[in-house]
Amino acid sequence: MMIIDWTHFTPWSALAGGMVIGIATAILLLLAGRIAGISGIVGGLFKLSRGDMGWRLAFVSGLILAPFIWRLFHDLPPIQIDTSYAALALAGLIVGLGTRYGSGCTSGHGVCGLSRLSPRSIVATLVFMTTGAITVYLIRHLLS
Repeated sequence: MMIIDWTHFTPWSALAGGMVIGIATAILLLLAGRIAGISGIVGGLFKLSRGDMGWRLAFVSGLILAPFIWRLFHDLPPIQIDTSYAALALAGLIVGLGTRYGSGCTSGHGVCGLSRLSPRSIVATLVFMTTGAITVYLIRHLLS
């Protein structure tokens, strides 16, 4: 049975965060003609093409600096990881393989691709959301 923790349910901050992500991806698309897919942006940093290195570095720097800027005004939420480093490494490897086979990550397909009604992104998003739900069910209910 699923129970919602109403004391920690924060729909307004989630809505605000979603709006900021949507606005940022729209700005990147409108001003630079680029899709805000994190795997593609970071992957492009390892290619030796200097023409678009600046915006990629700025984007990734913003991702890294955002928590530090947030900390100037608010406390960061506590981080609690209830698994081993081996399980985290395995999960990261599986996500990386899925990103590679799916030709993009959740941000590229799930945020940008869906907003463009890309058929490939719709399929990719359905696959990774279904896979995630099945994985959670298996780990929490069958393997615990």
